[in-house]
Amino acid sequence: MTNTHLTISNEVQQALREGRPVVALESTIISHGMPYPQNVETALRVEQTIRDNGAVPATIAIIGGQLTAGCTEEQIEYLGRQGQKVTKASRRDLPVLMAEKRDGATTVTTTMMIAHMAGIEVFATGGIGGVHRGAETTMDISADLEELAQTPVLVVCAGAKSILDLGLTLEYLETKGVPVIGYGTDELPAFYTRRSGFKVDYRLDSPAEVAAAFRAQREIGLKTGMLVTNPIPEAYQMDKEVIDAAIETALRECVQRGIKGKETTPFLLAKVKELTGGESLESNIRLVLNNASLAAQVAKELCSE
Repeated sequence: MTNTHLTISNEVQQALREGRPVVALESTIISHGMPYPQNVETALRVEQTIRDNGAVPATIAIIGGQLTAGCTEEQIEYLGRQGQKVTKASRRDLPVLMAEKRDGATTVTTTMMIAHMAGIEVFATGGIGGVHRGAETTMDISADLEELAQTPVLVVCAGAKSILDLGLTLEYLETKGVPVIGYGTDELPAFYTRRSGFKVDYRLDSPAEVAAAFRAQREIGLKTGMLVTNPIPEAYQMDKEVIDAAIETALRECVQRGIKGKETTPFLLAKVKELTGGESLESNIRLVLNNASLAAQVAKELCSE
């Protein structure tokens, strides 16, 4: 059945038809993750990194109510300029945004959903959402984890954002049967830093090994995603004590101001950037580029079967 709500760019459609590698990218990082014009510059650099590694980028967003896989440069510029005026769209937001023909910036959750609808198997992002600190009382758990539990897309990230409860995030993923792979590491990366103190399920050391594991997962019909955690390049990781202190300060202010739900992560990331003098933004950009490179290489291996 044709999905009339889904638009796939000509470039992405052709690549999929020809069996060439495609990598999905989210758009929340454009509208909510960075200030303009760095958001647009970074988005285009990420797309170019994917091209440089032999794959086709597919930035995903909701444009005028239409699920869009493969945004144009003009659409990326539009999302960047509009910034937080664009709705941060998770799974629950899709029906109304589509019905009212509104724009939406896709999170990890909705990027996975739309990528899967389009037939794209690999997705590169910065870091996933997870179980928030204090979730035992607030029940604040990212929809990203539920999507990983039910949508068979391979997600390359720099671990879960270090503002989260990383131990509980791993426990949740284990319960849902989602494999957590460390790329070249036995330890879960913590977004801004390479180490967290928490072990991943398996360590794999090459794009070919990652692709083989995901291929096996598909062949036996498992419906979960696969999470590949790729440490930030060593030259760009932040001092753990500095980032931890900034996170604790940001968390206290978040509670004092009563910020909850989907506004929590953007607030915390912006506050951490402010407290670190912008150093966290540069780290964020570098880890996204690093993830895009790995995702393209894995996508190429998947297409070589």
